[in-house]
Amino acid sequence: MKRAKIILSAKFISESAQAGDFNRDGTIDVVAGGRWFAGPDFKQSHEIFSSPDCFDPHGYSPTTQPCFVHDFNGDGWPDVFYVMRPAGPKGNYGFYGWGEAKGWEGVWYENPAGRDEPWKPHRVLDNISNECFVWGDVNGDGRPEAIYSSREGVGYAVFDPQAPGRPWTFRRISEPLPLKLEEGIGFGDIAGNGRMDILAPTGWWEQPARDDGATPWRWHPHAFAQKAASMFVYDVDGDGLNDVITIWHSHQYGLVWHRQVRGERGGIAWERREILPIEPDLQSPGLRISQMHALAMADMNGDGVMDIVTGKRYWAHGPTGDVEPDAPPVVYWFEIRRGGPNGAEFIPHRIDDDSGVGTQITVADLDGDGRPDIVTSNKKGTFAFINPMGACL
Repeated sequence: MKRAKIILSAKFISESAQAGDFNRDGTIDVVAGGRWFAGPDFKQSHEIFSSPDCFDPHGYSPTTQPCFVHDFNGDGWPDVFYVMRPAGPKGNYGFYGWGEAKGWEGVWYENPAGRDEPWKPHRVLDNISNECFVWGDVNGDGRPEAIYSSREGVGYAVFDPQAPGRPWTFRRISEPLPLKLEEGIGFGDIAGNGRMDILAPTGWWEQPARDDGATPWRWHPHAFAQKAASMFVYDVDGDGLNDVITIWHSHQYGLVWHRQVRGERGGIAWERREILPIEPDLQSPGLRISQMHALAMADMNGDGVMDIVTGKRYWAHGPTGDVEPDAPPVVYWFEIRRGGPNGAEFIPHRIDDDSGVGTQITVADLDGDGRPDIVTSNKKGTFAFINPMGACL
C-alpha cells in the first residue's frame, strides 16, 4: 500500500519544511519557505514573510537550510525559526563568501496569534557556517538549542525565554574552524553517561560533566563521513551502545552506520557498515540513491524500533553540479530489523519516485491517526505523504 501523496506546491519555494498547528484549530499544518499551508488538506496557504511565488531551480532560495517550529515567546502559538541564506550582490541566493557576508542568519518569526497581520521577525543569530543546522536540548534545561558551526567554532546557542527576541548566546565547544562551509552536524549521547555529545563528519565532542563554558569538551576524531548531511545517534543493533547513522557524501553516494564497540578499558571504537554503498556499481540494478542530503528517524511501522527516512535531493547544484542529477527523485524509508551477523538489516521501502527531498525531512502525524507521515520540500515542489496503514508500503 503506497502512501497518499499530496502536492502542496508544484513550484520551488523552499528546500526545507516543518509541521505545527499554526492556527490552533487542532489540525497539523505545514510550513515551507515563506508560507504555511493549513491542514488537513493543505489547499489554503498563508504568508509568513514576503517571498517570490517561486525560485529558479538552477539556483537557491533563502530557506535552503532546515527550519524549526517552537513557541519561543511562550504565548501558546507555534513560531517558526529559519536559517536564512543571504542574497548575493546580484540578488541571487548562492553563498558568496565570508568577505561579503557573515554567514547565514538565524531568524524566528513570531506567530501573530490568530490576528491577520504579518509575522514579526527576530534576527537572533549570525555567522552560521554549516549546512544541516540542527536543533535539540544539549544542556538538559528542557529547552531546545540551536546547534551549528560558525567562524568561532562548533557550539550551540541558547535563548532567554524571558527575552527570546534578543540575540542568543553562542556557547563554543571547539576551537575556531577554517572559514569554509561544513556539511553535517548532529548530537546524542555517544559516551553513554546521559549527556548530549555533538558530532561532525570528522569526529565528536564529549560533553564534560560540568558544561560551564570553561571546561573543554574532549575531541574524539573519527571519519564518520566524507561530506555528511544529517547525523543521528541511535542504538541500531540494540546492544545498549549508541551508534551513528549518516550519509557518507551528501552530493555523491553512501548511507552508513558506525557500530560502537568498547575495548577492555571502556574505550570507544567504531566499525563502519554500509546500508547503501559508498561506491556503487553503476551497471548494477541494485538500489542506489545519489545526493542524499537529508535524513530523518522515526518508528515508521510501529514495531518499537526507529527506522530511517531519506531520499534524493533534486538538483542540489542544478542539472550538472552532482552525480546523476536527473535520476528519479526518490523518497525511501529503511526498516531496521535487529539481529543477524551484522547486527541489523535494513529493508528498503520506496515511498515515491517523483518528488525527492531537500535539506530536511519532517516526520509528523499530519492527519491525527497516530501514524507517521512525511513532509519534504525541494526544487520540484512541496509534498506530504500520508500513511494509510502505518505499516510497510
